Amino acid sequence: MSEFHTITIRLTPNARQNAILGWEEDLLGERLLKVQVTVVPEKGKANKALIALLSKHWKIPKSAIRIVRGETSRTKTLEVKGLDDSALS
Repeated sequence: MSEFHTITIRLTPNARQNAILGWEEDLLGERLLKVQVTVVPEKGKANKALIALLSKHWKIPKSAIRIVRGETSRTKTLEVKGLDDSALS
């Protein structure tokens, strides 16, 4: 288990359901995790829903996930502490 992982997320707010759609590559070949949440992107609601969804999925506390880049963008960079390497496959 690493101290922390840096993960790129492509978030779709205002979706029909909360879901982690899986890994894909962007146009530059960077690996990113596609996630969708049902809430609107207002006043950080979508970011909070993203953190709650990932926290539940990975079984880690919400405080272990931090947005380090992209607070107001659909593409976000997260720092995740205490995550097992196998969770990223």
